[in-house]
Amino acid sequence: MNRFSPFPRLIGARPEPVLLLLTASALVAGGVAWLGHDQGTADLLWALGTVAAIVPAVGWVLAALHRGHAGVDLIAVLALGGTLTVGEYLAGALIALMLATGRTLEAAARRRATRDLRALSEHAPSSARRRTADGVSGIPVGEVAPGDLLVVGPGEVVPVDGRVEGTAADLDESVLTGESLQVRRTAGEGVRSGAVNAGAAFALRATASARDSAYAGIVRLARDAGAERAPVVRLADRFAAWFLPLTLVVAGLAWLLSGSAVRAVAVLVVATPCPLLLAAPVAVVSGISRASRRGVVVRDGGALENLGRARTLLLDKTGTLTGGRPRVLDVVAAPGRRSAEVLRLAASVDQYSPHVLAGTIVAAARERGLALSVPSGVTEEPGRGAAGVVDGRAVSVGRSDASGDRPGWARTVDNRVLLDGAAVAWLTVDGRPEGAVVLGDPLRPDAPRTLRRLREAGIERLTMLTGDRAEPAREVGTVLGLDDVRAGLDPAGKVAVVRAERERAVTVMVGDGVNDAPALAAADIGVALGARGSTASSQAADVVLTTDRLDRLADAVLIAVRARRIAVQSALGGMLMSLAAMAVAAAGLLPPAPGALLQEAIDVAVILNALRALRLPSAARPVLPPDAETLVHRFASEHDDLQNVLAAVRAAADALSDGPGPRALAAVEEAYRLLSERLLPHEHAEEHQLYPAIAPSLGGPEATATMSRVHTEIDRLTQRIAAHLRLAHAEGGLSAGQLDDLRACLYGLHSVLRLHFAQEEENYFSLAE
Repeated sequence: MNRFSPFPRLIGARPEPVLLLLTASALVAGGVAWLGHDQGTADLLWALGTVAAIVPAVGWVLAALHRGHAGVDLIAVLALGGTLTVGEYLAGALIALMLATGRTLEAAARRRATRDLRALSEHAPSSARRRTADGVSGIPVGEVAPGDLLVVGPGEVVPVDGRVEGTAADLDESVLTGESLQVRRTAGEGVRSGAVNAGAAFALRATASARDSAYAGIVRLARDAGAERAPVVRLADRFAAWFLPLTLVVAGLAWLLSGSAVRAVAVLVVATPCPLLLAAPVAVVSGISRASRRGVVVRDGGALENLGRARTLLLDKTGTLTGGRPRVLDVVAAPGRRSAEVLRLAASVDQYSPHVLAGTIVAAARERGLALSVPSGVTEEPGRGAAGVVDGRAVSVGRSDASGDRPGWARTVDNRVLLDGAAVAWLTVDGRPEGAVVLGDPLRPDAPRTLRRLREAGIERLTMLTGDRAEPAREVGTVLGLDDVRAGLDPAGKVAVVRAERERAVTVMVGDGVNDAPALAAADIGVALGARGSTASSQAADVVLTTDRLDRLADAVLIAVRARRIAVQSALGGMLMSLAAMAVAAAGLLPPAPGALLQEAIDVAVILNALRALRLPSAARPVLPPDAETLVHRFASEHDDLQNVLAAVRAAADALSDGPGPRALAAVEEAYRLLSERLLPHEHAEEHQLYPAIAPSLGGPEATATMSRVHTEIDRLTQRIAAHLRLAHAEGGLSAGQLDDLRACLYGLHSVLRLHFAQEEENYFSLAE
């Protein structure tokens, strides 16, 4: 058995199923012989079954002693040997069967998966292109030396650490930092190996060999971190630390005081730790089975036990707490333009671009029902953006080279991008800036609910680890109520934090990228988001979430906590019953064979209790009926369609800053039109269709009362805007006296809507599968 490497060949690499078959066959065959009144054959068969269990059990005990502790199997070995010594063969066969059953269950619970680093190694290129006076030639990456001039083509992985020479490089560094947004490195700036060239080919001056470069360091970190993790001690072995010596003392005293070795064997028989050998594995296997039905793959029983004891949770940001994919956060239009037209023009040009941000812009336009034009003469400069002719106008979308004086609206966008850590695609029409599409990686809707449930499950400390800048990282931490935020971390930095946290408490690390693999391996429990995460992170993890839902993490912790609690209850309850039976056996009132049968009854009781772990914890998230779930999906998609309404409300408020002119009035009228025609019908439908449908699952109408109050406030602010418009029409335009209140209404409505949408997505929409 691999788990006990000093003695793997005693009975083969996978002995548990064979041992279970042998002991069960011996017990049944002996029973048949006994029924045929052939006591000699029955005893022989039962003795053979006992011997079949003693051989591997001795190996397990020796392996435990080799690791420095005596495990629970020592009691079983003593009981098996004692039954053979005093001729209680039936009792020995029964104990052998229970030992084999427990070991088989434990082996099932410990479905091992090697944590190799093949995915990490496969990402690293095996060759590089070196430029010399004779031209460009391919060489093995191991031959690259500091000072060599290399060429990195589009889509290629940077082979070694170096500096950019000549043309600037546009890079995807998500493998190293976990951040999905691209970065630009200009001439002279350093580039780390493992980054992917997301733009045109560029020249790289090597500053390190492949062995000494950043990516090789990530591989070494993951290997070393995994090797340093302490082995998990079985729950049964922890209980055996006091149960074993107590059993030996009671058996010894029974023999010493009575002079009968049979009494000592009877004590060992009823003390055979089947509640430990069975209860813990059954509860753990049940927990693993329950978790798998929630889309959570737990590697082994030790991982589930440790997850149930965890008190500190470390989370990566990008792809874990956030969606990991860019989304259109806002569309900003220059004065005189409409945001919908800005998005339509940008998406029309980007239809032919393979860039990930271009795909996001196109998808957003189509989600909002915009009719895209077919562009002509489309060109794209890697790292710069796309350009073409749309409806007879020259349109470009992408990076802006504007310098010097910029219009106020553009400076506002620059500030927002800086504060939010977002990306921006500028739209120019006939050479003039006309708008901007702001893109970012928003929080997962289920993240706040998941973290609340994790705290309820016993997690005391929640910390975010990210390679992102401090400002956007702190904002995420504030929104989620995290205990700590560590920003600007590379893989080595994450490992250092994990090691420090492990010294204080059992620590879980959650991540999804290759750059998270070392930290996952270093933690007591590594959890990988396997639905969209890297293969490397999944291989380095103990728990893998197979669905792209963060709330499954809370399910996994709750299941682990409950399974471990049930295992402890079953083991303690079984041992207490065994202690009572030991006292009776020590008094000579319970011979070995009846004692073995009594032990079987105790085993059945603890197994039935352990099977309770198959049920989902009562604290699990509410389950919506199918009709309600259909409504949730419908209204969630409408939220996406209503983003341009929010943008129009914000644009109208901004327009009032320039005074009460015709442009400001037109912007307010457009915002009100969208509010009355699209937003209010949506809110009224939610109030009368969605909320009544989901209220029973949430505990009753009071669960949605707060959100209903927000609907009232949205109605009130909309009616106030309508009143301002009636005044403006009556007086031939907006007056200066209306500006402050109208601006407050619009900005207030925008804030209320953003918060309301976020609350619905977090509290209601995240419940749907």
